[in-house]
Amino acid sequence: MNTQDYIALENQYNAHNYKPLDVVLQRGEGIWVWDVEGNRYLDFLSAYSAVNQGHGHPRILKAMIEQAARLPLTSRAFRNDQLPLLARELCELSGYEMMLPMNSGAEAVETALKTARKWGYQVKGVPAGQAEIIACAGNFHGRTISIVGFSTEAQYKDGFGPFTPGFKTIPYGDSDALEAAITPNTVAFIVEPIQGEGGVVMPPDGYLKRVRDICDRHNVLLILDEIQTGLGRTGHLMAADWEGVKADMVTIGKALSGGFYPVSAVLSSREILGVLKPGDHGSTFGGNPLAAAVARESLKVLVEEGLIENAREMGAYLKGRLERIGSDIIHEVRGRGLLIGVELKPEAGGARRFAEALKQEGLLCKETHQNVLRFAPPLVITRQDIDWALERIEKVLMMP
Repeated sequence: MNTQDYIALENQYNAHNYKPLDVVLQRGEGIWVWDVEGNRYLDFLSAYSAVNQGHGHPRILKAMIEQAARLPLTSRAFRNDQLPLLARELCELSGYEMMLPMNSGAEAVETALKTARKWGYQVKGVPAGQAEIIACAGNFHGRTISIVGFSTEAQYKDGFGPFTPGFKTIPYGDSDALEAAITPNTVAFIVEPIQGEGGVVMPPDGYLKRVRDICDRHNVLLILDEIQTGLGRTGHLMAADWEGVKADMVTIGKALSGGFYPVSAVLSSREILGVLKPGDHGSTFGGNPLAAAVARESLKVLVEEGLIENAREMGAYLKGRLERIGSDIIHEVRGRGLLIGVELKPEAGGARRFAEALKQEGLLCKETHQNVLRFAPPLVITRQDIDWALERIEKVLMMP
């Protein structure tokens, strides 16, 4: 079968809820992927930051195979010998007291929202059924009914109502708007340190410190969604580390498994996660031994192979070189570490055609919010690899 055969099958039998580039990938190693025709591409998206450790990292693969041969799943009806080790290692690495394992990023966010509401009723004393949670315009926290209900992206909501009440939306990066929106019933503020899906949108310097102070003064939980920005992507373990801010709850996922398996988690204090009692929340697959073994090795790879530091160094180099491209269609280059967005001017006619042109040059990335190209290669990338990519990026961005 060739590329068009696979595309035809997918179009016939698979729901059309994505608009992927027309490349059919078959194999991956490190920063490279190959299609069914044998063509090689540099992956500049990393499965939306799920493949921080690179495709098919041998250490993670070995851990997965060994655990799959022993015991893949028990459910949480029984204990297993991998979850306790993951919990300890993740908490020691992140500085949080407890974790709660789930599978997808959206599940981690839902877990944090449920926990915040229960904390609001049991600890803060909010009247039953009155809890409020504040989110930001331009957010992307997942695709569940509750989450899309507080999205400001019209397409995410169209046809899916009615939505869960209890959410407010304020402008991103505006700490004054946060303070004005808080009421005695506000239990949490959920925010991304950098809005990845929103177009790699950066808040003003000091924003996270200001919202941390506001939340403290009003007894409101600060929830940071680090599913895309966390685990080394921006050059620190968490993106909030750039401002030295510690949230009350953090959601992580994606790179927690190095791309091998859906694994996510909520990190928090004993007091906050302690509001959940047996039967309050759960997941058949959450915390299964295969997931835990894969996550344990994924974390070790990030730390032991210096990938977090490499993201900081290579990201600064990539961003600096992108800023020097003399293209009239570039409006702005922004980002941190190896999460970089190149926003194009309206006259460029959208970013999609440039993503398609880059594919023809052997580099895979994706447009977001129509006018932004998102560049997020695996954290194992080298300066030589970036130079190879920049030759092609500059060529494409200079085309008419």
